[in-house]
Amino acid sequence: MRIAFFNTKAYERPWFEQYRGHHQISFFDEPLTTFHAELASGHQAVCAFVQDNLSKPTLKALKEAGVSIVAMRCAGLDNVDLETAEQLGLTVINVPDYSPFAVAEQAVTLVLGLMRHLTEASKRVEAGNFTINGLVGTELHGKTVGVVGTGHIGRAFCQIMLGFGCRVIAYDIRPGAQLMRLGVQYVSMNELLTQSDVLALHCPLNETTKNMIDADALAAMKPTAILINTSRGKIVDTDAVLTALNQGRLAGYGADVYEQEANWFGRDWSLEGVGDDLLNRLRSHPRVLLTAHQGFLTEEALCQIARSLLNKLSFHEGRQLEGITHASMC
Repeated sequence: MRIAFFNTKAYERPWFEQYRGHHQISFFDEPLTTFHAELASGHQAVCAFVQDNLSKPTLKALKEAGVSIVAMRCAGLDNVDLETAEQLGLTVINVPDYSPFAVAEQAVTLVLGLMRHLTEASKRVEAGNFTINGLVGTELHGKTVGVVGTGHIGRAFCQIMLGFGCRVIAYDIRPGAQLMRLGVQYVSMNELLTQSDVLALHCPLNETTKNMIDADALAAMKPTAILINTSRGKIVDTDAVLTALNQGRLAGYGADVYEQEANWFGRDWSLEGVGDDLLNRLRSHPRVLLTAHQGFLTEEALCQIARSLLNKLSFHEGRQLEGITHASMC
């Protein structure tokens, strides 16, 4: 199958290149937009990422270019107009469970980084300042950790938190029996907000979860609580988070996502500057730890993303991807 990969980076290409004997692969640096969709001409499938634009006009342009499959090398599909895709007869596939521990461990990293002031500590040492005044942290052990969404990633995060000796409570429309057997208690959303010392978001973005953590939700949380978002930026009202931080009603915010990240993440803006006031306020705040959507970025996850995605595309051709479990890099 001929596949056009958009918005590709140097770190991911080798994981797909090892399967060139099974598929004809074209890499494009450009993001997938309506303007760039014509690059997919002559390809049966396109492969896109979370920052790409799979809106109605883009999907129509892909259809006109002869594309029949849209393959997302990520779990979320919130940037894909699924209704239009169905109307156009485009098949949409993703990789929902490529490596839940990669993102879960990123969330844990953000928690510990905030609780132990690791950003400030690192800056001091780099500057030759070895004092530790003002760096008194808190222990994760014994804290109440709330988790919104206990799918693959949320479940992995819960298991890690249990290992730290935390009391873990969760909210999900489909409670997990396995987690309950491990000691996770499912509670209402309001109970989750009011009881959590750490609140971690691991839910998909949809109309129900958009701006789930708004000013009202933040007002219900403990002023000593830490909020973690490794899911999708639009689940959180970023401006409300900054207001809560500035007013002392939230202790810290750790995020691997941003509501307008498609405009900024994945590029080096150090010379041009970042022209987004909200993002600038967020990334410069002393009690914010922000990373640029790198939760998935492990060797294990990249291996599984390539393997799973290309195996699914081979399946659509009515064949198995021979040697897929013995790829040289995995």
